[in-house]
Amino acid sequence: MVLENAYLEVIPGKEAEFEAGVKQALPLFHRAHGCTGVELQRVVEYPTRYVLVVQWNTVEDHMVRFRESDDFQEWRRLVGPYFQKPPEVVHTELAVK
Repeated sequence: MVLENAYLEVIPGKEAEFEAGVKQALPLFHRAHGCTGVELQRVVEYPTRYVLVVQWNTVEDHMVRFRESDDFQEWRRLVGPYFQKPPEVVHTELAVK
């Protein structure tokens, strides 16, 4: 399992609309091949910053199967207008527990 950590900066004053767009987009992730979970975290110290955490079976499930799908285009349509800058995305895997 790998975690996609997408660091998102939202236009100030658009937080509620962004969160509504993410909520509307959740089914896109739930039906994606290799996706086993998704959640949106808000940074307490900076209320316009978020971290989208998606559990994928493999990096390819995210970067190839999902990113090349129509559902990814719908995701960007729903939330893209609220981004202040392009998201920063990294993938992590468990190193120590």
